[in-house]
Amino acid sequence: MSAQATKPPSPAAPAAPAAPPPVKLDTVTAQRGDIRDTIAATGKLQLHKWADVYPQIGGQVKDVPVAIGDTVKADQPLIEITPTQQPTKAESNRAQMARLQADLADQRAQLDFAELQFKRQTQLKAQNATREEAFESARMSASSASARVDAITAQIRELEATLKIDEEARQKTTVKAPIAGTVVSLAARPGQMVTAAQPAAPLLRIADLSDMTVAARVAENDVTRLRPGMDASFTTPGYPGKHWSGKLRQVIPIPADGTGDQGKQAFYIVLFEVKNPNHALMSGMSAQVQFVVAQARDALLLPAKVLGAPDDDGLYDVNVVDNARQISPRKLKVGVRTGQQAQILAGLDDGDKVLVGPVPRGLALPVAPNAGTRPPVASALEAHQ
Repeated sequence: MSAQATKPPSPAAPAAPAAPPPVKLDTVTAQRGDIRDTIAATGKLQLHKWADVYPQIGGQVKDVPVAIGDTVKADQPLIEITPTQQPTKAESNRAQMARLQADLADQRAQLDFAELQFKRQTQLKAQNATREEAFESARMSASSASARVDAITAQIRELEATLKIDEEARQKTTVKAPIAGTVVSLAARPGQMVTAAQPAAPLLRIADLSDMTVAARVAENDVTRLRPGMDASFTTPGYPGKHWSGKLRQVIPIPADGTGDQGKQAFYIVLFEVKNPNHALMSGMSAQVQFVVAQARDALLLPAKVLGAPDDDGLYDVNVVDNARQISPRKLKVGVRTGQQAQILAGLDDGDKVLVGPVPRGLALPVAPNAGTRPPVASALEAHQ
């Protein structure tokens, strides 16, 4: 028998350690777009230009030739009123005027004759051809005739003033439209008694519906950011999807009724006008309003969530990740900012990727850059190579 030697098996070589996976970096990309910083408010539509019509003379309404919704022109007759006092006094005044004018003509003729007699007596006296009594009598007659002419003339002027008042009263019996527009309310009816002393309510209201006013209620923490001339827009439930726009005209500097009392939040009324050529908008409609505080078009934008608090210079610190996964710190100058986005004025280029949150553990912290440089920071991939 022969023996055969066997070789013991050699031990296996140790396996190489597996490389750790790269750290995931959460980034956002700077992109261009439009941004608007707005303030939202609720409001109501109301008339912008209107005029109430009151009676200017007491009497009974005779005729009302207009109705609610009618379009009227300025100075168009709207209501006829029969005066309480009949115009007999005016007729008497006109008759008296005719008598006074006849008396004035007669007195002027007598004055001419008296002046002629006085002139003749003056010439005779110069020639010592008349008596003193005749001269004085002629002088007194001329003076008396002149005084009577002056008295009648004064009476005529006084009566003319009275007749003018009567004519104005006669004209007030016809109520005319003070402005052009649409009749939006009417309280007069034929047979109604009206008075000019203390009118209880206007006979009617005329409004120019080509422009409307939006009265928006803005909270006290937002109203301080509003200024006259700012852009404003609104929608109303009656016309879904349609927008109207205007310019902020005025901020009423006192709180709206019922607000700001006993610890309540104060709201202020903000007014702006909107064109309404087709009369589609009506008074009383509700409005969802937006005031544009600031806006920018084709701006470089970042989500506002990646920005922390600004430093003493008003700049924001972020970390930028390049295509090689290198991280570098940047300081950003921000313009328009909303709750979702921020306009980047300086510090980023279009397409730059900004790290969301702090630098992940395992990465070297970004080193503050020198002036005009952007030094890279080693990435997780390089740390494990």
